[in-house]
Amino acid sequence: MTPPLALSVGFAVAGLFTVVLGAVHVAMPWLLDFDGAIPTDGEPLKPLNLLVVTYQTKRSDVRGVAQIMNHAVSYTLLTIGVVDLFAATWLSAPFAPLVLTWISGWWFHLAVALR
Repeated sequence: MTPPLALSVGFAVAGLFTVVLGAVHVAMPWLLDFDGAIPTDGEPLKPLNLLVVTYQTKRSDVRGVAQIMNHAVSYTLLTIGVVDLFAATWLSAPFAPLVLTWISGWWFHLAVALR
């Protein structure tokens, strides 16, 4: 069973938007000047205290975490976009509700985080 045309077009538009957003997101560290926003020189940062372990956080740690988080979001956006582009081939599959739940949950989480 193939999905209705409107559903296929909707997923194609959403997929294309998400792929473009993911591709732009790859460049966010440069577009938002992560290096300038988190300089390597400056006052020492507050240490990270984890129960019995204390770690003296460095600015390079913070920059690294920001880079990793950005790339994780980029990867997720690109993946969701590609999955959406091929939605017509999997929407009738038994696992479709799980995929749709995961994708909508991710977008909901992003919307809450950005509010």
